[in-house]
Amino acid sequence: MTTTKRSAAPSPAAVLGPRALNRATLERQLLLRRSPMPAVDAVGHLLGLQAQNVKPPYYALAARLDGFTPEALSRPMAEREVVRIVTMRSTIHTHTVRDCLTLRPLVQPARDRELKQFREGLAGVDLDRLAALARDLVEAEPRTMKQLREALLREWPDADPGALAVAARCKLPLVQVTPRGLWGRSGQVRLTTAEHWLGRPAEPFPTTPDETVLRYLAAFGPASVKDMQTWAGLTRLREAFERLRPRLVTFRDESGVELFDLPDAPRPDPGTPAPPRFLPEFDNLLLSHADRTRVVPPEYRGRSWQGNVAHRTLLVDGFLAGLWRLDEDALVVEPFGRLDAARREEVAAEGERMLRVMHPGAAYDIRFGTVRG
Repeated sequence: MTTTKRSAAPSPAAVLGPRALNRATLERQLLLRRSPMPAVDAVGHLLGLQAQNVKPPYYALAARLDGFTPEALSRPMAEREVVRIVTMRSTIHTHTVRDCLTLRPLVQPARDRELKQFREGLAGVDLDRLAALARDLVEAEPRTMKQLREALLREWPDADPGALAVAARCKLPLVQVTPRGLWGRSGQVRLTTAEHWLGRPAEPFPTTPDETVLRYLAAFGPASVKDMQTWAGLTRLREAFERLRPRLVTFRDESGVELFDLPDAPRPDPGTPAPPRFLPEFDNLLLSHADRTRVVPPEYRGRSWQGNVAHRTLLVDGFLAGLWRLDEDALVVEPFGRLDAARREEVAAEGERMLRVMHPGAAYDIRFGTVRG
């Protein structure tokens, strides 16, 4: 008699709750404990820092790095080791040179989709010719968007001026040249190509996003396919995750969504203490997952934004717990709920540290404002 041996049913994936995901993500984001990592290395590890404004990347690193000073990022930016360029989610990021030259080509499909939104304003415009002309213009001399718009409008007077400038930004990897982005300096946004500014050719278009998937998980995981698509502003990444599945481990969140991760990535105990952290507006911690409950409690969803304005955020016990701002003479903390005396003391101590790092010699009081209901 022949006995058929049955295959064992696959074991169900372990479930990770919000606190488990929170602690894993904080550890990889260098927010559970500060890292001695050099600033440029941290920018690379984090796959860039969102940087619509000049100051957020500096505050982002102050929250994450031990011994950080603003000069630790400003100097490599002045020396062209890091740059400001539009990449993920069509937003400006501060990137290392390597990521500037590799991530920008990776997200080109998103820039192509963005360009389609301006079709009416670009009727009759040869986009390849526009890209060649714009490249000549900005490589001859860095240009503001206004200067670029006016120059292109002379070539296509019937086109929408704003659409012409956006088309140049979508077609070309345009970086913001210094002094824009330097700490304590001011300067208009002036643009040239990454290749011209860095003196290096662009990297070949990646054949697959596999390496970036692995790096995303190292910085933001465990994560779903949709999470990474939200971070990158891309679609159709499922194929890359499936290709990498033999090298990854999988979990489920409490809603049953499949989460991928690197086998040896840190996943601390959910009870691991998480100190308070003062984060800038637009911090990628709050923007890089489709499901943000690992950082944003459901009752506080949407509280870090007002219209198109993002607020600086406070983490308490690893989760979004309030907002903060610098007035003329005070650091004002506005919690979303009541903080007990011990929590207030921890938050005040972290605020004092942030002020010493970012504003040495300046005198600020620390005030707890009205609890935001």
